[in-house]
Amino acid sequence: MTDTAAGDIVADVHRGVGRILLNRPKALNALTTGMVVAIDRVLAEWEHAPLSAVVIASTSTKAFCAGGDIRTIREHSLAGDAEASERFFASEYRLNARIAEYAVPVVSLIDGVCMGGGLGLSVHGGFRVVTERAMLAMPETGIGFFPDVGASYFLPRLPGAIGMYLGLTGHRLDAADTLYTGLATHYVPADGIDAVGDALADNPGDPVDVVLNRLAGRSPVAKSRLAEVRGDVDWAFGAPALGEIEKRLRHRDTPWAAGALAALEAASPQSLEITHALLARGRQRTLRECLDDELALTRTTIRTSDFLEGVRAALVDKDRTPDWQRASLDGRTPPA
Repeated sequence: MTDTAAGDIVADVHRGVGRILLNRPKALNALTTGMVVAIDRVLAEWEHAPLSAVVIASTSTKAFCAGGDIRTIREHSLAGDAEASERFFASEYRLNARIAEYAVPVVSLIDGVCMGGGLGLSVHGGFRVVTERAMLAMPETGIGFFPDVGASYFLPRLPGAIGMYLGLTGHRLDAADTLYTGLATHYVPADGIDAVGDALADNPGDPVDVVLNRLAGRSPVAKSRLAEVRGDVDWAFGAPALGEIEKRLRHRDTPWAAGALAALEAASPQSLEITHALLARGRQRTLRECLDDELALTRTTIRTSDFLEGVRAALVDKDRTPDWQRASLDGRTPPA
């Protein structure tokens, strides 16, 4: 084994399969600049190696990756260290693009929490395997930020208005939901997830999809709850403006609509405006164009009071009571 990023990731090649293990369990594998750079370096070194696949996984059963180390980004902003934040986001988005364009199949094993930057590590690869313990979300509007890591590319390409719903509300998806939306490609029970790497190594000539389907067996996956409200999701979140989305949710007297409305009301109005505009134009852009757009937005967003306050409330003081700059949407143009 070769240790990198002070042990926060571990990488090796085992019988023709590259393996990258996220190894920061106490922080739920929250990504630091060092981790991102190390993963990118490993993938660059393997680009011309005779590999049949690359597996990205976690040493923890609690989390695949809880996202970027956003507390540190807040500290950079408070200290006026824009260069450190720029280095993190630029490195992270460069890694996202590399995974998307990688010549060898990338297989992510999502067992536990996968949020924000964790989706950036996984969703751009060809294969995303979830277990029954998987939980995926893009919760950025709740901390005064916006869905990044290429979310403005992959969320608008989900069926119907699901991407807009997930991006604005931060709704949490279970394994069945991830398979329904296409964010996950395969299901493997948690007690069989460790066998994926060996199975790929044992069958280098078989398509990855075939190998993963064999491991899935007949293990049941619960019915997607998101599928049950799909009609309402498309109707409400397919509205052309934020105000109309809110109006349609108020018109629907259902528990789902009440929950979605509550999520919007708890989020940063500034973040909702940024996110809605970003996702609306992302459908027409390439991944690299989306990543460039997101990088430009980080430069202004991480200096706003809503970002500083949102991260404080969620991750520093953990009182969950952010005092947003505005109490509600008022149509003001978001930072660009």
